[in-house]
Amino acid sequence: MTGKTAVTTDQAPAPAHTFSQGVRRGPILQVSGQGPVDPATGAYLHAGDVRAQTQRTLANVEAVLAAGGATFDDVVMLRVYLTTRDDFGPMNEAYGDYLDPRCAVLPARTTVFTGLPREEMLVEIDALAVLD
Repeated sequence: MTGKTAVTTDQAPAPAHTFSQGVRRGPILQVSGQGPVDPATGAYLHAGDVRAQTQRTLANVEAVLAAGGATFDDVVMLRVYLTTRDDFGPMNEAYGDYLDPRCAVLPARTTVFTGLPREEMLVEIDALAVLD
């Protein structure tokens, strides 16, 4: 089996802490939790708008997937972290709008309600992909 390698791209936000944007080992690619951050400026976007934050977050996940040679069709699991149950409906709509045209089979998903590292973050999403 091959060793693990870091996956990096300037099309997604640079890690704010000590972790890789993604890690690939063989056919497995794990994308670190992404948030609603503009990759070019590092600014958190769409304060108070979980729909827009979800779409920006998924675009960041998609950029790391692409850098690792994957697409959403390779994703078997997405984990969504929200700060409040009130945001579940709007997040779920934005999630479906973004993923439905990109996936023949939607990934499995877990949604967790928790605190997030930055107050302006309403959503964070990570992904696990398996490539053929």
